[in-house]
Amino acid sequence: MGILMRVLNRVDGVLIATRVVIRRLLLMDFLDLGRIIVGLVLLVLGGEVLVRGASALARRAGVSSLVVGLTVVSAATSAPELSVSIGAVLRDEPGLAVGNVVGSNIVNVLLILGLSALVLPLAATQRLVRFDLPLMLSLSAALLLVCLDGVVSAVDGLILFGAVVAHTVLTVTIGRRRTQSKAPVMQLAEGSLGIGTSAQAQKLPVASSGKSILLVVFGVALLVTGATLLVEGAVNTATTLGVSSLVVGLTVVAIGTSLPELATSLIAVRRGERDLAIGNVVGSNIFNIGVVLGLPAMISLEGIPVSSAALAFDIPVMLAAAIALLPVAFTGFTVARWEGALFVALYLVYLGYLILAATAHDALEGFTAVMAWFVLPLITVTLIAFTAYEIGLRKGRQGSGTTPRPS
Repeated sequence: MGILMRVLNRVDGVLIATRVVIRRLLLMDFLDLGRIIVGLVLLVLGGEVLVRGASALARRAGVSSLVVGLTVVSAATSAPELSVSIGAVLRDEPGLAVGNVVGSNIVNVLLILGLSALVLPLAATQRLVRFDLPLMLSLSAALLLVCLDGVVSAVDGLILFGAVVAHTVLTVTIGRRRTQSKAPVMQLAEGSLGIGTSAQAQKLPVASSGKSILLVVFGVALLVTGATLLVEGAVNTATTLGVSSLVVGLTVVAIGTSLPELATSLIAVRRGERDLAIGNVVGSNIFNIGVVLGLPAMISLEGIPVSSAALAFDIPVMLAAAIALLPVAFTGFTVARWEGALFVALYLVYLGYLILAATAHDALEGFTAVMAWFVLPLITVTLIAFTAYEIGLRKGRQGSGTTPRPS
């Protein structure tokens, strides 16, 4: 009889909690629901328009989709982060700029690249692995070094900003040279195969430069508007449902500013522009460190302060994510589905740790011990084993005369 009463009491408690949730859902402002729906629609449309414009701009300018992804698209999709950082400095809240950049870079690599790879394995060119990824890693390490004194000074910002400008100039210059050097070979191959270039042009019409730029600008505007509406609606809805502002800030707002990169990368993968997808993420991380953080540091006369918590945990995590991407892309020049799933899982672990640490939950100590002594070492051993296996396969292919992946 006592057991039955306890069961009935638990059922009654569940019913009461369910009624509370339903009541809150009924109280939810339908305007916020509309913001979420419209925001999602604008994100999809904006990503579609931006990818189309960027692809057309690449063909018109005579460079690859990777080059456009590393420059135009990455700068465009980082517009929300740049707006937040400059606004934080102007509102005398410069410390927010560091958290914005570091959080966005972690989301870009672990969540956005991971989800994109789950949709379709991503291709990485030799140029990306040998130049752009090492630069992203170097800038991440440089950010950690300049933050050791607790502030990103105007001189530090100028150095970071100069590195991004140099990278952009080199990327466009080298990209155009490689495209021009390959053009005679492509024309010769088309002539030997009896393929007319005019026929191809008719099948694949290229928009004018002006129209391509308008598509890029319009796509960015849709992405920024969609992300703003979605974040605002989601924050209001979560608050109505009783979710704490801390959890909302760590999840909805942090991911919200990276929604343009997510939408662009997923749509690029769906359209077969896998170079653009991975170039968008790598280029956005480079742009975030050099421009989104470097520019506000130059604007702020006293520099941007860096909290001890960010220096001890978040910035090293950002650097670790950049390091993890290097061998993954190096092995076979692809980011496979299982590697994408691993990245997403690592981001969820990182997010879980942030929430537990911020709320001082009792499970934090056990969670940290399991991660430090079991999960992370297991992941490290797995990555090393697969890297060694892939390197062995590549050496075997080269020994058998297999043509390596073009740059």
